[in-house]
Amino acid sequence: MDVKTTTVKSGLEMSVFARTKTELLSGLTVALALVPEAVAFAFVAGVHPLVGLYAAFLVGLITALIGGRPGMISGATGALAVVMVSLVASHGVEYLFAAVVLMGIFQILSGIFRLGKFIRMVPHPVMLGFVNGLAIVIFLAQLGQFKVMGEGGSLEWLSGTPLYLMLGLVALTMAIIYFMPKLTKAIPAPLMGIGVVSFLVIGLNLEVQTVGDLASIAGGFPEFHIPTVPLTMETLWIILPYSLILAAIGLIESLLTLNLVSEITETHGGASKECVAQGVANTVTGFFGGMGGCAMIGQSMINVTSGGRQRLSGISAALFLLCFILFASPLIEQIPLAALVGVMFMVVIGTFAWSSFRIINKIPLSDAFVLVLVSVVTVISDLAVAVVVGVIVSALVYAWQSAKKIHARSSIDDKGSKIYELEGPLFFGSVTSFQELFDYRNDPDDVVIDFKNSRVVDHSGLQAIDSLAEKYTNAGKTLHLRHLSRDCQALLHKARKLVEISVLEDPEYGVATDYDKNYES
Repeated sequence: MDVKTTTVKSGLEMSVFARTKTELLSGLTVALALVPEAVAFAFVAGVHPLVGLYAAFLVGLITALIGGRPGMISGATGALAVVMVSLVASHGVEYLFAAVVLMGIFQILSGIFRLGKFIRMVPHPVMLGFVNGLAIVIFLAQLGQFKVMGEGGSLEWLSGTPLYLMLGLVALTMAIIYFMPKLTKAIPAPLMGIGVVSFLVIGLNLEVQTVGDLASIAGGFPEFHIPTVPLTMETLWIILPYSLILAAIGLIESLLTLNLVSEITETHGGASKECVAQGVANTVTGFFGGMGGCAMIGQSMINVTSGGRQRLSGISAALFLLCFILFASPLIEQIPLAALVGVMFMVVIGTFAWSSFRIINKIPLSDAFVLVLVSVVTVISDLAVAVVVGVIVSALVYAWQSAKKIHARSSIDDKGSKIYELEGPLFFGSVTSFQELFDYRNDPDDVVIDFKNSRVVDHSGLQAIDSLAEKYTNAGKTLHLRHLSRDCQALLHKARKLVEISVLEDPEYGVATDYDKNYES
């Protein structure tokens, strides 16, 4: 082997080693950040902390192995926990496990039927609102770490020296994360921040809250467990609404996070593949005592900013988390919460779309309204409701604007026929404007409507044509429709008997399909 070949091989081996090291260290950083989140969300849902930790491990591992977006992190989330709490309170944790299994089945079916592609229907202002709202939610969730249990058993805000110490450690963590990449990128900055602050707290024996103050994370390997619920229709009707809501929220959050990570990494992700992966993960999790989960934007951002781009980072994060549960709980429980809060605050800063302040006065007022609306609804309600509200408002705005675009140019040809050259879409929103364009009482006996520059979008448009044709016929006049596509003709049952349809061209309108089979598999 010559010198040149040896050099190339050595460089390739170093590149693989460096990439593997980056992925593993990124996974370790994510695993450390997953612990307090999983424990906190378990408390929100009203279940044991291990139920949240097992969900973070299983959902994270399975989606990392077979998901549609390498580098994206999944686990137990607050958006799902707030839905679960009422089911657990009214029927117990076993019903939750059954609901998670059914939730996973719904998500698998969504992937099989390629419903994930409809995430493309989410407008960009809704995406910005989702990102900003979720960043605010992550920020507000961290404020709970600034509270301690008071004498009366209620939570009270930190004050005095404990507050200043907490703020100082949070600021130190954020400073390390900010300046570390300027010095070296050999170690992920969040991991370095956690490590330095942890050693400082332990070395100086500082009295601060630690992970262990939340709950003990020690446990065994998750065991297979069929939910102990009656296999009856009554049970199905109890868990069905929860499963549907959980499946919808989980997929919406996962697919929006997938799009966000894809934009940051300038790569593509498979929406349908991710739906199946989320479904398989939740189905398995339900049988192993986990609370279910979905993609986590905060941990995904930590992973991406730490250099995680491949499946190895997500797999290692899940395995590190399992090791924490099995072997390293005493060490992990000593990590100060201030360090993890500092990491999450940096995630908030990196997640929030600060450019939205710069463009808010430059984009259409309706888009600015949608952006703010989605952000607010995300904070006060939940992500699924916010996205649905944003899409509906955006669709209504688009429909209103499109309804004003329909118009017609009229002229008289050499045969004395009046020609209406229609422009703009004909649909439910523009029907009234369409009907006002024609003067069937005063028009000549022969009238032509040319649809060459128009499109009949829905049944309301077809009904409007049918109604107009009847008016001309009742007035003893002949109406011709030109350049009307065959799909519209087929639906004009009544009008076909009343008007002469002259098709000079036969345009075919396609429907939305997968843009790339490699990414929509």
